Amino acid sequence: MAKKELLVIIPAYNEEKNICRVFEQLEQFDIPSIADVLVIDDASCDHTGRIVREKQYELITHIYNLGYGSALQSGYKYAVRRNYEYVIQMDADGQHDVCNIPVIYKELKGKSVNAEKPDIVLGARFMKESSDFPVSWMKKTAYHMFRFLIRHITGMRIADPTTGLQGLDRRAFVYYSEYNHFDDKYPDANVLMQMLLMGYRVKEVPAVMHARESGASMHSGLKPVWYMMRMLFSMLTVIFRVKILRVDMALETK
Repeated sequence: MAKKELLVIIPAYNEEKNICRVFEQLEQFDIPSIADVLVIDDASCDHTGRIVREKQYELITHIYNLGYGSALQSGYKYAVRRNYEYVIQMDADGQHDVCNIPVIYKELKGKSVNAEKPDIVLGARFMKESSDFPVSWMKKTAYHMFRFLIRHITGMRIADPTTGLQGLDRRAFVYYSEYNHFDDKYPDANVLMQMLLMGYRVKEVPAVMHARESGASMHSGLKPVWYMMRMLFSMLTVIFRVKILRVDMALETK
Protein backbone atom coordinates (compact mmCIF):
# COMPACT_ATOMS: atom_id res chain seq x y z
CA MET A 1 0.00 0.00 0.00
CA ALA A 2 1.40 3.40 -1.04
CA LYS A 3 2.11 5.80 1.79
CA LYS A 4 -0.40 8.63 2.07
CA GLU A 5 0.86 12.22 1.99
CA LEU A 6 -2.03 13.67 4.03
CA LEU A 7 -2.59 13.33 7.78
CA VAL A 8 -5.86 14.41 9.42
CA ILE A 9 -5.25 15.31 13.06
CA ILE A 10 -8.10 15.51 15.58
CA PRO A 11 -7.42 16.81 19.10
CA ALA A 12 -9.99 15.46 21.55
CA TYR A 13 -10.89 16.01 25.18
CA ASN A 14 -13.93 14.22 26.62
CA GLU A 15 -15.63 13.87 23.22
CA GLU A 16 -17.12 10.37 23.51
CA LYS A 17 -20.58 11.73 22.65
CA ASN A 18 -19.39 13.46 19.48
CA ILE A 19 -16.39 11.67 18.04
CA CYS A 20 -18.36 8.64 16.80
CA ARG A 21 -20.31 10.96 14.50
CA VAL A 22 -17.02 12.40 13.21
CA PHE A 23 -15.74 8.89 12.45
CA GLU A 24 -18.99 8.04 10.65
CA GLN A 25 -18.52 11.12 8.47
CA LEU A 26 -14.89 10.21 7.76
CA GLU A 27 -16.03 6.82 6.48
CA GLN A 28 -19.00 8.27 4.60
CA PHE A 29 -16.67 10.54 2.61
CA ASP A 30 -14.06 7.75 2.29
CA ILE A 31 -11.39 9.96 3.86
CA PRO A 32 -9.24 6.97 5.01
CA SER A 33 -8.58 6.23 1.31
CA ILE A 34 -6.77 9.56 0.86
CA ALA A 35 -5.50 10.32 4.37
CA ASP A 36 -4.29 8.76 7.59
CA VAL A 37 -6.22 9.80 10.69
CA LEU A 38 -4.60 10.63 14.03
CA VAL A 39 -6.51 11.45 17.23
CA ILE A 40 -4.73 13.16 20.12
CA ASP A 41 -6.56 12.29 23.33
CA ASP A 42 -5.67 15.09 25.74
CA ALA A 43 -6.14 13.07 28.95
CA SER A 44 -9.88 12.55 28.55
CA CYS A 45 -11.82 11.30 31.58
CA ASP A 46 -14.39 9.51 29.45
CA HIS A 47 -14.18 6.74 26.81
CA THR A 48 -12.79 8.88 23.97
CA GLY A 49 -9.54 6.88 23.77
CA ARG A 50 -11.33 3.52 23.83
CA ILE A 51 -13.60 4.55 20.95
CA VAL A 52 -10.57 5.58 18.87
CA ARG A 53 -8.82 2.28 19.54
CA GLU A 54 -11.94 0.32 18.58
CA LYS A 55 -12.04 2.20 15.27
CA GLN A 56 -8.32 1.41 14.82
CA TYR A 57 -7.29 4.96 14.04
CA GLU A 58 -3.88 6.17 15.16
CA LEU A 59 -3.94 7.50 18.72
CA ILE A 60 -1.65 9.63 20.88
CA THR A 61 -2.69 9.78 24.55
CA HIS A 62 -1.58 12.56 26.86
CA ILE A 63 -1.25 11.42 30.47
CA TYR A 64 -2.01 14.96 31.66
CA ASN A 65 -4.33 17.52 30.11
CA LEU A 66 -1.96 19.86 28.27
CA GLY A 67 -4.45 22.01 26.38
CA TYR A 68 -5.74 22.35 22.83
CA GLY A 69 -2.57 23.87 21.40
CA SER A 70 -0.32 21.21 22.90
CA ALA A 71 -2.57 18.48 21.51
CA LEU A 72 -2.26 19.99 18.04
CA GLN A 73 1.50 20.29 18.41
CA SER A 74 1.73 16.58 19.28
CA GLY A 75 0.00 15.96 15.95
CA TYR A 76 2.46 18.20 14.10
CA LYS A 77 5.43 16.39 15.65
CA TYR A 78 3.93 13.07 14.59
CA ALA A 79 3.48 14.40 11.03
CA VAL A 80 7.09 15.59 10.90
CA ARG A 81 8.50 12.27 12.11
CA ARG A 82 6.31 10.25 9.72
CA ASN A 83 7.21 12.51 6.76
CA TYR A 84 3.74 13.65 5.74
CA GLU A 85 3.47 16.44 3.19
CA TYR A 86 0.17 17.93 4.36
CA VAL A 87 -1.86 18.13 7.56
CA ILE A 88 -5.52 19.00 7.97
CA GLN A 89 -6.66 19.66 11.54
CA MET A 90 -10.27 19.46 12.64
CA ASP A 91 -12.16 19.32 15.93
CA ALA A 92 -13.63 16.20 17.50
CA ASP A 93 -16.92 17.83 18.52
CA GLY A 94 -18.63 17.54 15.15
CA GLN A 95 -18.60 21.25 14.31
CA HIS A 96 -16.21 20.79 11.38
CA ASP A 97 -18.00 18.90 8.63
CA VAL A 98 -15.79 16.25 7.02
CA CYS A 99 -16.92 17.40 3.56
CA ASN A 100 -14.42 20.26 3.96
CA ILE A 101 -11.40 17.94 3.92
CA PRO A 102 -11.24 17.27 0.13
CA VAL A 103 -11.74 21.00 -0.56
CA ILE A 104 -8.90 22.04 1.73
CA TYR A 105 -6.65 19.25 0.44
CA LYS A 106 -7.19 20.42 -3.15
CA GLU A 107 -6.24 23.98 -2.19
CA LEU A 108 -3.11 22.80 -0.35
CA LYS A 109 -1.95 21.01 -3.47
CA GLY A 110 -2.54 24.14 -5.53
CA LYS A 111 -4.92 22.49 -7.97
CA SER A 112 -7.31 25.41 -8.30
CA VAL A 113 -7.15 27.41 -11.52
CA ASN A 114 -4.44 30.12 -11.42
CA ALA A 115 -3.84 29.41 -7.73
CA GLU A 116 -0.52 29.83 -5.95
CA LYS A 117 0.09 26.98 -3.53
CA PRO A 118 -0.69 28.24 -0.01
CA ASP A 119 1.14 27.23 3.15
CA ILE A 120 -2.04 27.50 5.23
CA VAL A 121 -5.65 27.01 4.14
CA LEU A 122 -8.36 28.24 6.51
CA GLY A 123 -11.84 26.76 6.49
CA ALA A 124 -13.85 29.92 7.14
CA ARG A 125 -17.25 30.23 8.80
CA PHE A 126 -17.92 33.82 7.76
CA MET A 127 -17.33 34.02 4.02
CA LYS A 128 -20.25 34.75 1.70
CA GLU A 129 -20.43 31.13 0.51
CA SER A 130 -20.02 29.59 3.99
CA SER A 131 -22.86 27.80 5.75
CA ASP A 132 -24.77 29.68 8.45
CA PHE A 133 -23.11 29.46 11.84
CA PRO A 134 -24.56 30.99 15.04
CA VAL A 135 -22.19 33.20 17.05
CA SER A 136 -22.78 35.09 20.31
CA TRP A 137 -22.44 38.87 20.40
CA MET A 138 -19.37 38.53 22.62
CA LYS A 139 -17.58 36.34 20.11
CA LYS A 140 -18.64 38.61 17.25
CA THR A 141 -17.01 41.51 19.08
CA ALA A 142 -13.80 39.54 19.49
CA TYR A 143 -13.75 38.46 15.84
CA HIS A 144 -14.22 42.06 14.63
CA MET A 145 -11.32 43.17 16.81
CA PHE A 146 -9.03 40.37 15.58
CA ARG A 147 -9.92 41.07 11.93
CA PHE A 148 -9.18 44.76 12.43
CA LEU A 149 -5.76 44.09 13.95
CA ILE A 150 -4.76 41.55 11.31
CA ARG A 151 -5.86 43.79 8.43
CA HIS A 152 -4.07 46.88 9.74
CA ILE A 153 -0.87 45.09 10.78
CA THR A 154 -0.47 42.60 7.93
CA GLY A 155 -2.62 44.13 5.17
CA MET A 156 -4.51 40.83 4.82
CA ARG A 157 -8.29 40.58 5.09
CA ILE A 158 -9.23 37.43 6.98
CA ALA A 159 -12.90 36.55 7.38
CA ASP A 160 -12.43 33.91 10.10
CA PRO A 161 -9.23 34.49 12.10
CA THR A 162 -10.08 31.93 14.80
CA THR A 163 -11.12 28.91 12.76
CA GLY A 164 -9.76 25.60 14.00
CA LEU A 165 -10.35 23.95 10.63
CA GLN A 166 -7.05 24.38 8.83
CA GLY A 167 -4.80 22.75 6.28
CA LEU A 168 -1.02 23.10 6.51
CA ASP A 169 1.78 22.25 4.13
CA ARG A 170 4.98 20.72 5.45
CA ARG A 171 6.77 24.07 5.75
CA ALA A 172 4.04 25.38 8.07
CA PHE A 173 3.57 22.35 10.33
CA VAL A 174 7.32 21.78 10.69
CA TYR A 175 7.57 25.35 11.99
CA TYR A 176 4.64 24.80 14.37
CA SER A 177 6.18 21.59 15.70
CA GLU A 178 9.25 23.33 17.10
CA TYR A 179 9.67 24.71 20.61
CA ASN A 180 8.13 28.11 21.35
CA HIS A 181 6.62 28.47 17.86
CA PHE A 182 3.02 27.67 18.79
CA ASP A 183 0.55 28.74 21.49
CA ASP A 184 -0.10 25.76 23.77
CA LYS A 185 -3.59 26.93 24.83
CA TYR A 186 -5.34 29.14 22.25
CA PRO A 187 -3.55 29.04 18.87
CA ASP A 188 -5.92 31.26 16.93
CA ALA A 189 -5.61 34.80 15.56
CA ASN A 190 -2.28 35.31 17.30
CA VAL A 191 -0.60 32.42 15.46
CA LEU A 192 -2.24 33.44 12.18
CA MET A 193 -0.90 36.98 12.54
CA GLN A 194 2.56 35.58 13.27
CA MET A 195 2.55 33.46 10.13
CA LEU A 196 1.31 36.31 7.92
CA LEU A 197 4.01 38.64 9.25
CA MET A 198 6.62 35.97 8.55
CA GLY A 199 5.56 35.70 4.91
CA TYR A 200 3.62 32.43 4.94
CA ARG A 201 0.95 32.23 2.24
CA VAL A 202 -2.57 32.01 3.69
CA LYS A 203 -5.79 31.32 1.83
CA GLU A 204 -9.39 31.03 3.02
CA VAL A 205 -12.10 28.78 1.62
CA PRO A 206 -15.78 28.78 2.64
CA ALA A 207 -16.56 25.94 5.02
CA VAL A 208 -19.54 23.92 6.18
CA MET A 209 -19.78 23.91 9.97
CA HIS A 210 -22.34 22.94 12.57
CA ALA A 211 -23.15 23.99 16.13
CA ARG A 212 -21.93 21.66 18.87
CA GLU A 213 -24.70 19.22 19.85
CA SER A 214 -23.37 17.94 23.19
CA GLY A 215 -20.52 18.46 25.63
CA ALA A 216 -18.91 21.68 26.80
CA SER A 217 -16.96 24.01 24.53
CA MET A 218 -13.59 25.32 25.70
CA HIS A 219 -15.12 28.79 25.11
CA SER A 220 -18.25 28.29 27.21
CA GLY A 221 -19.49 30.49 30.08
CA LEU A 222 -17.28 33.48 30.87
CA LYS A 223 -14.26 31.89 29.19
CA PRO A 224 -14.69 34.05 26.04
CA VAL A 225 -13.89 37.17 28.11
CA TRP A 226 -10.60 35.70 29.33
CA TYR A 227 -9.94 34.31 25.84
CA MET A 228 -10.44 37.73 24.21
CA MET A 229 -8.12 39.47 26.68
CA ARG A 230 -5.46 36.78 26.40
CA MET A 231 -5.66 36.74 22.60
CA LEU A 232 -5.36 40.52 22.34
CA PHE A 233 -2.27 40.51 24.57
CA SER A 234 -0.79 37.61 22.58
CA MET A 235 -1.35 39.41 19.27
CA LEU A 236 0.38 42.53 20.59
CA THR A 237 3.26 40.32 21.75
CA VAL A 238 3.51 38.81 18.26
CA ILE A 239 3.71 42.28 16.72
CA PHE A 240 6.52 43.22 19.11
CA ARG A 241 8.44 39.96 18.56
CA VAL A 242 8.20 39.92 14.77
CA LYS A 243 8.02 43.60 13.78
CA ILE A 244 10.32 45.09 16.42
CA LEU A 245 12.64 42.37 17.72
CA ARG A 246 12.38 40.25 14.56
CA VAL A 247 12.97 37.17 16.73
CA ASP A 248 10.71 34.83 14.79
CA MET A 249 12.03 36.10 11.45
CA ALA A 250 15.55 35.18 12.55
CA LEU A 251 14.40 31.68 13.55
CA GLU A 252 12.66 31.13 10.21
CA THR A 253 15.72 32.06 8.15
CA LYS A 254 18.18 29.81 10.00
